[in-house]
Amino acid sequence: MNRWRSEQIKVGDLFEGMELFFEKGWTDGLPIVPPTPHKVEEMLSSLSLTGQEVIGSIPERNLQITAEKAAINAVMAGCLPAHFPVVIAGLEAVLDPRFGVHGPTASTGGASLLLIVSGPIVSQLGFNTGHNLLGPGHRTNLVIGRAVQLALINAGGTKEFDQTTLGHPGKIGFCLAEREQEEWETLNVEQGFRKEESTVTVIATEGPNQIYQPAAKTPEVLLRTIADRMVSAGTFNIQRNTPCVVVIGDEHWQLLVQEKWSKQEVKDYLFEHAKRPKTDLLDFGFSSDYLAGIDGEWVRAVPSPEALYLIAGGGKGGPFSAFIPGWGSLNQSQPVTKLITHSGFV
Repeated sequence: MNRWRSEQIKVGDLFEGMELFFEKGWTDGLPIVPPTPHKVEEMLSSLSLTGQEVIGSIPERNLQITAEKAAINAVMAGCLPAHFPVVIAGLEAVLDPRFGVHGPTASTGGASLLLIVSGPIVSQLGFNTGHNLLGPGHRTNLVIGRAVQLALINAGGTKEFDQTTLGHPGKIGFCLAEREQEEWETLNVEQGFRKEESTVTVIATEGPNQIYQPAAKTPEVLLRTIADRMVSAGTFNIQRNTPCVVVIGDEHWQLLVQEKWSKQEVKDYLFEHAKRPKTDLLDFGFSSDYLAGIDGEWVRAVPSPEALYLIAGGGKGGPFSAFIPGWGSLNQSQPVTKLITHSGFV
């Protein structure tokens, strides 16, 4: 009996196979690695998974994503078997009902699915946490983020349902690895896991907004600059109950730890200062009915310090950090963290 549920197609060579995938619309617009049965089998065998095990479902689309489909798309993305545990955990997070994947992947808002990897697996798999942290050139970061997106395109119906007006390059693949710093708790620990456990957190986001602050001599000045970037009237973060990510670059991080600011203190400060008078929003066309639904005189960029995901990373040198706005609201999509369990690296 054929162990594969997916259709098998014979082609003359690998280049013909790559062109076939373009013709069929099975790519993200970039070339893929042809998913031969041997390569797919290697991926599944690395985790002792059967192809028909269900990773999760999207009820709004009446679709399930199986391990076989995940493995096929991981091969296509350029993953090695060692990367597959993170891909599986990422898909488990994306398909968790709390995340509500149909919303961000069908919206006109064009959100990406940002994966944040935390724990020992970051160094074990060689994730980039330094120079060009959110850019090209690092296989592990890029292929894992791409594998999750491809699985949603080819098995999760995203191509059919996506109504994005503009989008951003993170929709091809968006995977950020957290640098472990002795002075700050890592995200896996913040989310209730042990330091030696590796996790992946998925958040629906817009693209990164770089923050340039070369003049700050105190944490307060630096963090007020970041807070100012967080309160643009044109983001979901100032309009709705929305989480976000802030990446603190190394030069800025050095200033904060030199002054002995903890991660929680930074989050508390940004929560308090990333706000603007709600009457400001009248100038941007927001109705008084909308403003009446906001308690007090201020509109905050995040509903709580816990809704701000603070990550240290980036190259040494250069006074840069980044704000990554969230998508929608917590009523539509909540960040989800999953333990990377299918691995000897747990």
